[in-house]
Amino acid sequence: MSERINLGKSAPALYQAVMNLEKLSTEVIASAGMPVGFAHLLRLRASQLNQCAFCVRMHTRDALSSGESSDRISVLPAWRETEYFTEKERSSLALVEAITLITNGQVSDAVYEQAAANLSKDEISAIEWLSIVINAWNRVAISSRYPVKA
Repeated sequence: MSERINLGKSAPALYQAVMNLEKLSTEVIASAGMPVGFAHLLRLRASQLNQCAFCVRMHTRDALSSGESSDRISVLPAWRETEYFTEKERSSLALVEAITLITNGQVSDAVYEQAAANLSKDEISAIEWLSIVINAWNRVAISSRYPVKA
């Protein structure tokens, strides 16, 4: 495998702009009252779908250090089949997945209506921004081939 350009080093101003988006989205998440650990689960789920090993490892560690259980982390890829998540969390996960997989039918009315039924407008906005930002990070890490060594 050939070495890739590290986007963070090749265009530091653009990288910093994404960092600023991360900071702002984290503030929106906090102001919406979303638990930090669950926000990391949402980032983790998007990273799993995008197959971003660097971000999967990072957000697994972040979720654990924020108090999320190893059980909830372990079942995250199959969350629909479990009773580990509340209706609000299930709506949040569905919305993150729809935004991450936006080319597969956009964000359907059904997903958005489920979110609107279970989440406040502030929570929906926070989840949408979280999704946009983690998807940007996934693309930075994957295209740069950030190393994931044991």
